[in-house]
Amino acid sequence: MNLLKIASSARSSVSSRLLWLSIFLLLCLPDSKGKAIWTAHLNITFQVGNQIVSELGESGVFGNHSPLERVSGVVVLPEGWNQNACNPLTNFSRPEQADSWLALIERGGCTFTHKINVAAEKGANGVIIYNYPGTGNKVFPMSHQGTENIVAVMIGNLKGMELLHLIQKGAYVTIIIEVGRMHMPWLSHYVTSLFTFLAATITYLFLYCAWRPRVPSSSTRRRRQIKADVKKAISQLQLRVLKVGDKELDPNEDNCVVCFDIYKPQDVIRILTCKHFFHKACIDPWLLAHRTCPMCKCDVLKA
Repeated sequence: MNLLKIASSARSSVSSRLLWLSIFLLLCLPDSKGKAIWTAHLNITFQVGNQIVSELGESGVFGNHSPLERVSGVVVLPEGWNQNACNPLTNFSRPEQADSWLALIERGGCTFTHKINVAAEKGANGVIIYNYPGTGNKVFPMSHQGTENIVAVMIGNLKGMELLHLIQKGAYVTIIIEVGRMHMPWLSHYVTSLFTFLAATITYLFLYCAWRPRVPSSSTRRRRQIKADVKKAISQLQLRVLKVGDKELDPNEDNCVVCFDIYKPQDVIRILTCKHFFHKACIDPWLLAHRTCPMCKCDVLKA
């Protein structure tokens, strides 16, 4: 018991010291304001048939020279097979009814400044640049001096390709870009000082880690319980195997809004409590991640 008290006291001491160190570094960092990174919230909406699907996520970062402001519009691709918009004569397939539009451009081939200027000269209200293939959803703040009058954000390759394929399939995609949170990245020449400081408290941290109770936190237990409840709820939802003659196979019926493919005989579908149905292989992972119907947002746990 005494050792636990010592470890608890050590933890409090370490937390206090780390707090004061963080305040000291933030006050002393040169030009810290200029090196801040701002995330971008993307509220994505697209239409599949008669259904409207919305998705909100903190999936981008503002460029270093981008104004930090809200912008919205329909997402538009460069015309032709090359999506990098490096050609100064690049045109964009803007819908006639769109008053405001955002250019979706692939990274590479030329500078960020050049791409953004090409889109701005064509009348874009904002520019979304997606990262190289093979980088997943990694992003970083772009440098694009000379384009300070137009909002520019970077998103990951996976999200960019998802939007690209949606638009190429004929979906009308709109995005609202909102300013997210500010992050202050550590500067490399301060890392050595930080580790020197932490070395003085390593003994206390070791005592705490060695003697603290191995009990999951309440939030961890709750997440595990929710996940188990979702799996149980999914297993109780109705399954059907489609066969020739079923109304779901009618060409006039909606496609699966998760994968956008049509339903075929022998497809296994899962029917939610809200009566919407999807491919089992598509909707099960979706429900584990979101818990809600992608069409009407019905919560499978509350239902």
